Amino acid sequence: MNYSYKTSGTCSHMVNFAIDNGKLHDVEFFGGCNGNLKAIGKLVEGKDATEVRDILLGNTCGFKGTSCGDQLARAIDHALSTQRI
Repeated sequence: MNYSYKTSGTCSHMVNFAIDNGKLHDVEFFGGCNGNLKAIGKLVEGKDATEVRDILLGNTCGFKGTSCGDQLARAIDHALSTQRI
């Protein structure tokens, strides 16, 4: 299933991704540090969504209380909590 999440407190403003059979696919950030965010997408491709969430949750950027990785974790958490079982 495909998801879109409006990020908050980061340079990126949106992240799109898919979760298929518990695996993360097609992570794409809009705005932010283009190269770094493309790298995150490549690193998490095909990985267990719950594991990625647990690793990235709470990661901060500079003096911000969040980061693009943390926002992805929050997006995954939201997506998993709204999936139909």
